[in-house]
Amino acid sequence: MAATFGTINTATSPHNPNKSFEIAQPPNDSISSLSFSPKANYLVATSWDNQVRCWEVLQTGASMPKAAMSHDQPVLCSTWKDDGTAVFSAGCDKQAKMWPLLTGGQPVTVAMHDAPIKEIAWIPEMNLLATGSWDKTIKYWDTRQSNPVHTQQLPERCFALSVRHPLMVVGTADRNLIIFNLQNPQTEFKRIASPLKYQTRCVAAFPDKQGFLVGSIEGRVGVHHVDEAQQSKNFTFKCHRDSNDIYAVNSLNFHPAMARSNQPIPCSTFNSDGSLYAYAVSYDWSKGAENHNPSTAKHYILLHVPQESEIKGKPRVTTSGRK
Repeated sequence: MAATFGTINTATSPHNPNKSFEIAQPPNDSISSLSFSPKANYLVATSWDNQVRCWEVLQTGASMPKAAMSHDQPVLCSTWKDDGTAVFSAGCDKQAKMWPLLTGGQPVTVAMHDAPIKEIAWIPEMNLLATGSWDKTIKYWDTRQSNPVHTQQLPERCFALSVRHPLMVVGTADRNLIIFNLQNPQTEFKRIASPLKYQTRCVAAFPDKQGFLVGSIEGRVGVHHVDEAQQSKNFTFKCHRDSNDIYAVNSLNFHPAMARSNQPIPCSTFNSDGSLYAYAVSYDWSKGAENHNPSTAKHYILLHVPQESEIKGKPRVTTSGRK
C-alpha cells in the first residue's frame, strides 16, 4: 500500500553534531538503506518497520514527505531506475518490489528468492535488475518477466554488492569477494579473499571501474584494484576508532568522515550531482537485539551540504616525505 505522510521537522539534537539538515518524519525503526533519485532530489529510505518512504529534498535542505509503501517484513535495500521513474526495494519477505513512484502507481513484485534479499541494483546498460540474497545466489531479472534471466550461484550468503558497469563486486559471508565482468555475467571474473580479517559489511566500486573499496566490522577499509598489474597500489587503512573502541564500516561513498555522531551511521548516499549527502543515524544491530530497546530508540535521516574543503583531494605524500 502506498500513501502520503509526515510534516517538516526542523529540530536539532545531540545526534547531529555536524549541524546537518534533518529529514522530516524519519522511520520508526532502524534504517537499512538510502537512495537518491538519479534525476531529481527525491530521497528514499528503507527500514526495519517494513516501510519504504520518499521525501523531496530542496537545495535549502528542507524536506517534504511525499509517499510511502510497505513490505510484509523488514526492508533491507533499495535503488532507483536510471530514468528516475521507479524505486526498487527488497528485504526479509524474500521479494523485490518495483514502485512507480512518480506516476502514483502501486508496487508490484518483480523478483523472488528463497531467503531474504540483502542487496539490489538496477543495471541500465543491461536493462536488468540484480538481486543478491542470503540464499547464496545473485539473480538477474527482466522486470517484465516472472522468472530470472539468469541465476548465479555464490559461495556464501550475499552481504554486499556494488555495480559500475561492466564491473560488479559482490561480498559474501566467509570474506569472499567475487568480481564480475557484466559483459559476461554468467562467469566469475575473479574471486579473492577479502584483504580484511573480519566480516564484510560493504563494498563500493571505483567510479573509474578499475577497482573497489571494501569495509568490514573491524573499523578498516581495503582499497583493491582489479588489474593484476595494479596490485602494488592495494592497501588497507584503519578508521572509525576511538581509543580502544572499534566500530563497523557500514557504508562507503567516497566521502571523508565528518564529526562523530552519538549513534551508528548504517547507510548513506549522495544525490545525482554530489551537492547533497544523506546519512542515517540509527541502530545498526552490531551488538545484537539485547542492546536494542525499540521503545526508546531514535532514528534520524540527516542531510549534509559538502564543502569544497571536504571533497578536495589531498596532495599525495611519497615514502620519502615529498609531495
